[in-house]
Amino acid sequence: MVNRASIRQQIMKPGLKRGGRLKKKKKDGKWIQKANIKKGALRKQLGVKKGKKITMAQLNKASKSSNPTTRRRANLAKTFRKMKRKT
Repeated sequence: MVNRASIRQQIMKPGLKRGGRLKKKKKDGKWIQKANIKKGALRKQLGVKKGKKITMAQLNKASKSSNPTTRRRANLAKTFRKMKRKT
């Protein structure tokens, strides 16, 4: 006689729990350290001189850019601004 529990385990996919729910992955709190950040790249793309600050208007304009790399860099810069103010 075959054990029903062992048959269920064989049928179920490895990423699924009982009932068909997916397991949630743990959130990684250190995503910034793993991000591939090129310092000064956004500033160069926007044409801002070294030592000058990038204005929020420039960031907003860059976040609507047709270039996906510029868009991502601008959105990341906005995220970093928010983090700086929280601390």
